[in-house]
Amino acid sequence: MKTLFLTLSLSLAPLSAPLAETLHFVTEEYAPFNYTKDGKITGIAVDQVEAIAKAAGIDYTLEIMPWARAFAMAENQPMHCVFTTGYNRERAERFVWVNPLLKDQMVLLKRKGEKYDGLTIVKARELRVGSQRGDFAVEALELIGFKDIDLASDIDITVRKLLSGRIDLMPTSIKTYEKMVKDGQPVEKAMMLAGQVYGIACHKDTPPDLIKSLQAELDKLIMSGEQDRIFTAYGLPPSTRTAENGAKK
Repeated sequence: MKTLFLTLSLSLAPLSAPLAETLHFVTEEYAPFNYTKDGKITGIAVDQVEAIAKAAGIDYTLEIMPWARAFAMAENQPMHCVFTTGYNRERAERFVWVNPLLKDQMVLLKRKGEKYDGLTIVKARELRVGSQRGDFAVEALELIGFKDIDLASDIDITVRKLLSGRIDLMPTSIKTYEKMVKDGQPVEKAMMLAGQVYGIACHKDTPPDLIKSLQAELDKLIMSGEQDRIFTAYGLPPSTRTAENGAKK
């Protein structure tokens, strides 16, 4: 009987092994989605990532760093995932994905009171635009013809450049813009850009069982209304529902 029990245990062990591995989540300072407050990493995306990892029974770590470094770690180091990451066709094959942590629209911001009458993409390309190194927004701007984008290591530096007049425009999500206004930052919308889905991008060798478990828990989070509650807790309106048309790939 002991021999039979041991044989069964060994045969079942590999099925649960992937969930016992440690998954390393990395992100950047980018309120309100992921940022440090009172020494703790928090935010709309962080709350979702921690909730689904715990629900899936996955051992994980969470670290905050400059975006370019975080993105490179997830692409080059097994068992690493980066968020909150813009999903597009070019990135689709470079990672395995858990989507959507949010669906948001992009916006070009200007200093409050600055006049750019009748601003179009063509006119905006003639202005000084800044963003963060490795950020999805850089790729989005380059695809529509922007060149010589002023790159910083994080969003706080980009905002300071905008407010000091070193750049004229900066791209961000509409929800980040709303948070900036709420916090009293003197910025305004210059023009709207296309919408975007954001999620968790993991190294391609991440065990499929881990990705499947995380996606299943995120789907539950969305359908239960808990994702909406998280957005509301941070004082922002919920994302457009994307469980049916964007959560699975």
